[in-house]
Amino acid sequence: MDRPHYRSEDEREYLARGWWRDEDTLWHWLRGHAASRPDAAAVHSAAGVLTWRALHDRVLRVAEGLRRRGIATGDVVALQLPNTPEFVILHLAIARLGAVMCTVHMPYRGAEIEAILAHSGAKLFVTAAYPLAELEAAEPLAADYPAPDSRDPFLLLYTSGTTASPKGVPHPYRTMLGNSRMGAQEHRLDQDSRVLCPAPFSHLYGLYSLHCAWSVGACTVLLPAFKPDDLAAAVEKLKPTALWSGPAHVAACRNAGLFDKHDWSSLKLAIVSGSMAPPALVRYFAEKLPGCAITQLWGMTELQAALYTRPEDGTEAAATSAGRASPGTQVRVSAEGELQVRGPLTFSGYYNNPEANAAAFTDDGWFRSGDLAEPRGKYFAITGRIMDVINRGGVKFNPADVEALLESHPAVLQAAIVPMPDAVLGEKACAFITLKPAARAPTLEELARYLLSKDIAKNKLPERLVVIPEMPLTPTRKIIKGRLRA
Repeated sequence: MDRPHYRSEDEREYLARGWWRDEDTLWHWLRGHAASRPDAAAVHSAAGVLTWRALHDRVLRVAEGLRRRGIATGDVVALQLPNTPEFVILHLAIARLGAVMCTVHMPYRGAEIEAILAHSGAKLFVTAAYPLAELEAAEPLAADYPAPDSRDPFLLLYTSGTTASPKGVPHPYRTMLGNSRMGAQEHRLDQDSRVLCPAPFSHLYGLYSLHCAWSVGACTVLLPAFKPDDLAAAVEKLKPTALWSGPAHVAACRNAGLFDKHDWSSLKLAIVSGSMAPPALVRYFAEKLPGCAITQLWGMTELQAALYTRPEDGTEAAATSAGRASPGTQVRVSAEGELQVRGPLTFSGYYNNPEANAAAFTDDGWFRSGDLAEPRGKYFAITGRIMDVINRGGVKFNPADVEALLESHPAVLQAAIVPMPDAVLGEKACAFITLKPAARAPTLEELARYLLSKDIAKNKLPERLVVIPEMPLTPTRKIIKGRLRA
C-alpha cells in the first residue's frame, strides 16, 4: 500500500506546530517504554500482566514469524480478534514490519469478510482459530530490519456499514498517533494510568484507547468482549483509572443495577462515544461515579477523535455537547447544518474508491462528516445524520429529539425513526422500538399521546410503529438504520 498523500504546505505546517512528529510510530513508542520502564505493566488481562520488556520481546518474535511467512513493508494483514493480548501483540508486530493492519469486526461472517479481504488485498488473515504460537518465531526480528516511517500507512479500517457498502480508510502513523498523543494529554493520562475499553479494538474508537495509553506508557486493561457483568467485575478487580465506553455500555450497566453492586471508584476519567449519548444518561453516569470526570467524544473512522469535552469542562458540557475541537483540528457547520472537519487528523481519501472520495470532501478541502451539528458556545452538539432527516411534504425534521423522548417512555428500551415512502407527502416517519423486559408494547396512539405531552410538534409524530425484538447494531452498538429502512 502506498503512502497517503497530503499537500506539502499542510505537511510543513503540521510538523512545525508539533501536530505531526517523525517519532510518532508504534515501534518508536514501544522501544522507548521497554528501555525506560522495562518492568512496568504494559498489558493487564485475565491471563496476567505483560511488562513493557516482555511485550517488546514477544512483538519482535511474532514480527519475525510474520516475516518468514512473507509479510513485508506495505503488505496488508487482516485480523478478526477480540480485545486480547494476541490482538495487542499482532498489532505491534505488524507495525514493526512496516505492514498495514486491517481489522475485521467480530460479528462479520461470509460475504462481509470476503468483501473486505478482496478489497484490501490482505496477504494474511488471522482469526482466533489461528494460535499466536504458530506465528511466533524462536528468534526475534533482526535489529537492523528497517524501522517504519511516520508517513507510512499502518491501518486500513472499514467503515461500520451503517449506510451503504463499507469503505476502506487508510491511515498513516502521523495522523492517528499525533491525534492520540495530543489526546492523551487533553484526557490527562500519564504513565500511571490504567485504560480499559469495552468497545472492540477492530474499531477506531477502541484503537484510540490503545494508542492514547501507549503514547504515555500507560497500562492497557483488557476485556475480551463486552458483557455488563464482566465489565463491572473487571473495573472492580483490575482497577482501571480511565474507561472508554459507549452509551450502550453505560445503559446496559444501569439497567442491570451494576453501578450499585460493584466498586467503580478507581475510575478518574470516563469517555462516552460511539453514538449520541442522551443527556440524562450522562448525568446519571456522573451521579454514580462522583469521583470520575465524565466526558463525551465525537469521531469517525476517517478522523479518529475530532471533538471531545475535557475533564475540566464538567458534566453539563458532556451531557449537552460532543465537546470542542481536538488540538490542531478545525471544524465548521455548513449552511445545511453539516459538521465539516479538516486538520492533521484527517485521512487523505478512501482506498481505491474515487467515487466515494468525490463525495467526501468539499471543493475547499473539508471532510464532509454527514453528521448534523450546531454550535453551543465553544462546544458543538451532534443533532443527527443528514440522511436521517425526514422530508414530510416539503417540511424537513430531524428525528433525533423524538427518538430520545421515545426512549424515555417506561416501556421502551431503544427507538429509531426512519423515513418511509408516501405517495402523497413523499415521506412519513416510521418508529421502530424494542421493549424493556416484561414491558407491554404500547400502541401507536399511546406513543403519540405520550409525545404530545412532551410538547412535540404534531408533524414530527411517527405515523407507523414497528415493535422488534432487537435493533440491528454495528459492532460499536450504533443502530443500523439502513436495515430498518429496508
